[in-house]
Amino acid sequence: MNQWTLPDYVEDMLPDEAVYLESLRRSILDLYQTHGYLYVIPPMLEYIESLNGNGQDMDLDTFKVVDQLTGRLMGVRADITPQVARIDAHLIQNDEVTRLSYAGSVLRTKPASFLQSREPFQIGAELYGFKGIEADLEIQTLLIKTLSTIGIQNPVIDFNHLDIFTSLIASSNMERDQLDLLYQAMQKKDKSEVIGLTKSLDKKNRDALIELVSLYGDVNVLKEAEKLLPQDQAIKSALQFLNQLDQALKNNQIKVSYDLSDIRGYQYHNGLVFSVYADQCYSPIALGGRYDNIGASFGRNRPATGFTMDLKNIVTLFPNGKKAKAILAPQGSERELQNAIESLRQQGETVAIDLFGDMNAKQNNCDRILMQDANKAWKVKTV
Repeated sequence: MNQWTLPDYVEDMLPDEAVYLESLRRSILDLYQTHGYLYVIPPMLEYIESLNGNGQDMDLDTFKVVDQLTGRLMGVRADITPQVARIDAHLIQNDEVTRLSYAGSVLRTKPASFLQSREPFQIGAELYGFKGIEADLEIQTLLIKTLSTIGIQNPVIDFNHLDIFTSLIASSNMERDQLDLLYQAMQKKDKSEVIGLTKSLDKKNRDALIELVSLYGDVNVLKEAEKLLPQDQAIKSALQFLNQLDQALKNNQIKVSYDLSDIRGYQYHNGLVFSVYADQCYSPIALGGRYDNIGASFGRNRPATGFTMDLKNIVTLFPNGKKAKAILAPQGSERELQNAIESLRQQGETVAIDLFGDMNAKQNNCDRILMQDANKAWKVKTV
């Protein structure tokens, strides 16, 4: 095996993609800062109990190592959200609303899909300390602005409310393995499998779970759900919340849909969940929702809502086609040449020095050269 071969689903980012990703990161974090979201940088490694206190799925996604200083088991983070919850719970300790943002690489034992990396670059925003719909709407507004900053055309935000699903299975005695199978069947919209997995449920709730598979589309889905689903208080409140959300987002000129069988993240999410899709995308480009119980493992439960996306995935799905722009300058110590180079750099230009002296702009990843004109003045020329 070649020693330089990278592991499966792990890759380098070459200059053009890396520059694009970094420009997006800066623009998005600047956007979050203007909305009051404070930037935090959690560590790559933590003790495993801290990283994976919110579900078995996260534990299976986490690479584990032994701390040579203490002998304790540590994990390489597979998701930054639990780390941000820990920061809110134990380091900031604010009883008011806390807004936090983050950006960084995570590492996972397996890719989310066969076209995605095991080393995503996560960026996101979290709002802690407020349970009302106003917090959810603030997060949705910030998400819509993020999509606009990236330049994604015609995105669709797909909503669900997990209280519908959890209410329907609350009286069942399903084991975790069976719940996981039901989750997979719901995600695939496999009605026959849902029928087979819900035989032990009472008829009313079983019929409702089977109906969920077909309840997806525009806001009319919510009206249909009111007719077909049991009218217990949790389900009524969830549908009312989704209707309120629909009304509030009408002025944002973004397409909204509903999928009542999308129970992604049911192990730790509660209440509203959402996914963002775009044309010709094989998977969601952003995920989020409420996770009011995420702080429980840190001893400080706080209302929480937010979203995250993988910038590596964004760069792959939406390439901007731009090449890095730079100016190639000749090597030399003349004062006029050095002044011209420094002046260009102060204007924000990238200037590379031609050490070989052949002024080959293409080989140096440059689109212009710095050269003297007939009057011996240093000028930039496009090549």
